Amino acid sequence: MGEPSDKGLRSGALGMATSLILAVASAAPAYSLTATLAFIVGYVGVQAPAVVVVAFVPILFVSFGYAALNRRDPDCGTIFTWASRVLNPNLGFLGGWAIIASFVLVIGSLAQVAGQYVFLLVGAKGIGSTPADPRVLLAGLGWLLLMTLVCYRGIEIAAAVQRALLFLEFAMLLALSVVALVRVYAGSAPTGMHRPQLSWLDPFHGVSMGAFVSGLVLMLFIYWGWETALTVNEETADRRRVPGRAATWSTVLLVALYLVATYAAISFAGIGDTGIGLNNPDNSGDVLYPLGTAVFGAGGLGSVLWHLLILMVLTSAAASTETTVLTLSRTMLSMGDQGALPRALARVHPRFRIPHVGTVAVGVVGAVVYTVMNFLGHGLAIGDAVSSCGVMIAFYYGLTGVTSAWAHRDGWRTGAADLWLRLVCPLIGGAVLLAAGAWSLVHAWDPANSYTSWTLPFTSGTRVGGTFVIGTGTVLLGVVVLLVCRRVYPDFFRHRSVAQQPEFVHAEVNPRA
Repeated sequence: MGEPSDKGLRSGALGMATSLILAVASAAPAYSLTATLAFIVGYVGVQAPAVVVVAFVPILFVSFGYAALNRRDPDCGTIFTWASRVLNPNLGFLGGWAIIASFVLVIGSLAQVAGQYVFLLVGAKGIGSTPADPRVLLAGLGWLLLMTLVCYRGIEIAAAVQRALLFLEFAMLLALSVVALVRVYAGSAPTGMHRPQLSWLDPFHGVSMGAFVSGLVLMLFIYWGWETALTVNEETADRRRVPGRAATWSTVLLVALYLVATYAAISFAGIGDTGIGLNNPDNSGDVLYPLGTAVFGAGGLGSVLWHLLILMVLTSAAASTETTVLTLSRTMLSMGDQGALPRALARVHPRFRIPHVGTVAVGVVGAVVYTVMNFLGHGLAIGDAVSSCGVMIAFYYGLTGVTSAWAHRDGWRTGAADLWLRLVCPLIGGAVLLAAGAWSLVHAWDPANSYTSWTLPFTSGTRVGGTFVIGTGTVLLGVVVLLVCRRVYPDFFRHRSVAQQPEFVHAEVNPRA
């Protein structure tokens, strides 16, 4: 296959190291742990490290599928492009919609956390601890504007900002974990601490299957984002190999970091429901703030480290906001370029070489969604929106695994490596993630599993969880948008699937070339 069409992006701007940084930063390790770890512990207790490892396996398998598809067709539309050409344009469009919807839903949470930590950093705990405070809203919108401007100025500047932010994030997470574990073994940790145990890695130890799967789905959110390395593939040197390798290696770095941090948090804080315990409902939305104050202390060097920890979470949310804008704008660029969305989204700035219309659109839509969510359920709807992302994430990750398997279904003819890395592993990972997404939607029906609840119309007061409402609503909206676009942009949906083109199925790109 030849190179993809030139969309006007700055090719060759990113190397392996920068692609890896973008992939890891997109997962926002500090923000993700802050927002999600307590809920995982609530489901599985001290077996949370087992969830970290088990969730890593399908993610790693799907990353193989991403790498294989990217070698064949390095397009910034990723699963939108690949599924459209390999399977069916309708499935490809829904894959693109899942990317757009998930990132739009999460951008409000990212901005909100950034806004909160601005005030926590300067000691205004009363404001920072109130997510729906109008001042937090304004600060969050300010951060969203700033990150949009950074992305607007070009991929090189955006990547440079990511390098600085990720260095602080990794350094502080490791410092927090190491100090916490040292204090546990020294016996200076507070009441409720546990010595780390290898049994915490056993997924079958004292946890029901339902609770474990629920924790697994939440863990997908913590890993989510590494595929950004593939979204900027057309701006990467050696675009067929480097993005896929960066994505796969980023998942390995993330599982190592998450294991250390999870062990440290459970060991030091314990799983109690008082004080800094991870099951204390007062800490559910922000684990690292109370943990950091307890680990580092309030005086001298501890105060400095504690403030750096706050800055770490702030920069983590800001960094992920930036990569959200990068990913969405390039997904929409590809969809516009191929005629599935308005052609205006395919416009590239002649100087900065970025999809400027899409970048601005993401910033504006993100700000609107954040503002609306901020006033729904006193801001609690944002938490449900984040939880509902699991459905979209599982769908487009799972679709990628299935697409890779179908595109390489003759891989067994070329060797064992192709069979496992392009077909079997991606298919297993995709199937597991699709099943996990379906489970999460069923689980979300119960109002007890959401921050908010809604009364179903035409029923006798039946209430369902806000996560289910937002998740199913987003899916149904995607189907409606698909039907509208089929009428408005019929040419795209009439394209002959590449699955019907023998040269796509059988053409091999030597991964060692």
